[in-house]
Amino acid sequence: MKVAVVGVTGLVGHELCRVLEEVNFPVTEFIPVASARSVGKQVVFAGKKYPVVSMEDGVLAKADFALFSAGGSVSLEWAPRFAEVGTIVVDNSSAFRMDTDKKLIVPEVNGTTLTADDRIIANPNCSTIQMVLAMGPLHAAYTLKRLVISTYQSFTGTGMPAVKQYEAERGGAAYDAENAAYPHPIFENCLPHCDVFLENGYTKEEMKLVHETRKILGVPELAVTATAVRVPVHGGHSEAVNAAFENPFELDDVRKHLAATPGVVVQDDVANNVYPMPRFSKGRNEVFVGRIRRDESLENALNLWVVADNLRKGAATNTVQIAQYLVQQGLVRQATMV
Repeated sequence: MKVAVVGVTGLVGHELCRVLEEVNFPVTEFIPVASARSVGKQVVFAGKKYPVVSMEDGVLAKADFALFSAGGSVSLEWAPRFAEVGTIVVDNSSAFRMDTDKKLIVPEVNGTTLTADDRIIANPNCSTIQMVLAMGPLHAAYTLKRLVISTYQSFTGTGMPAVKQYEAERGGAAYDAENAAYPHPIFENCLPHCDVFLENGYTKEEMKLVHETRKILGVPELAVTATAVRVPVHGGHSEAVNAAFENPFELDDVRKHLAATPGVVVQDDVANNVYPMPRFSKGRNEVFVGRIRRDESLENALNLWVVADNLRKGAATNTVQIAQYLVQQGLVRQATMV
C-alpha cells in the first residue's frame, strides 16, 4: 500500500515511521510529507532514504493512507484534500475529534464502528486513549457512572519546543521566557497547565478528556472531570483515575477484565513494589494499569493508576492500529481505484 506520513519531521512523525516498521505494515510506497520548509530534507524509512515532499505532492500521490501529525490548522486545510482523492486520513490533531461526522477511534474499544466510507478518522488525545483503553472493558462490565481523572503528563506531549526547553534547563540554562514552550520552567517543576485555559477555568486538555471520553464510549451524559498537570518526565503520561460504576464488582474480576483486554498490561503487585511507571513505558505500545483498589469512600467505585508512552499508544501506535484494523477488516478501497 502507498502510505504517506504527514508531519514526518516532527516527534510523532518520527514515531509513526518507527511503528510502521515495527509492525511490518504493508508499505509498498512510502511518501514523507511536511511543510514547505522541510521539503527536500531526507528521512529514513525501512533502511532507505526518501526526500520529503510538499503537501500538494502528497495529495497528488494518491496514497491509500495518510497518517497526519501536523497540527490542527494543517489538518483542517489538507485532510479533506487528501480524502477527496480517495486517501484514508487518520489524523492526530484535535481538528476532527468532536466533529459529529467523523469517528474518534481507539480500535480495541470502538473500532467496530468503522466502515469503508470513513475517509477522515480522528485519533483521540493521548491522555484520553490510555484512560479509555483501561476503562472500556470495565464500562462494558459494570457501566460507568462517573470519572475523576488527574494526569501527570510528559513534556514530550507538547512537542519539540518543550523538549528543547527541558533539555536546556536540565543543562543549567536559565529559563528563557521568549523561547520557552511553557510560561514557567519545566525542569524540576510541575505545571497544572496543559494547553490553554478556557472560560470555565479548565484547560483544553482537561476538557478533551471530558468530551472525547463521552464520544468514544458512546455515553454523552457521562460525568467526567479532570485536572491535567505537565511534569518533567521524558517518556510517558501517568493518570490517577477514580471510577464510579452503576453495578458492584470484585477486584479480582476487575483485574481479569483488564488482563483480557488487548494492549493492556496489569502491573498490580504492591507487596513486591510492582506498579506502572512512565520510565518503563517508554518505547512500549501497551497501556499499563496498577494500584487497583476500592474507593472506600464511595459505593461501587475504584481507583487505578494508568501509564503509557504518549508518543506511542497515545499517538503513533493508535494511529497505525486504526490503519491496521481497516486493512484486517477489508475496509480499504485503494485510492488508485477511487
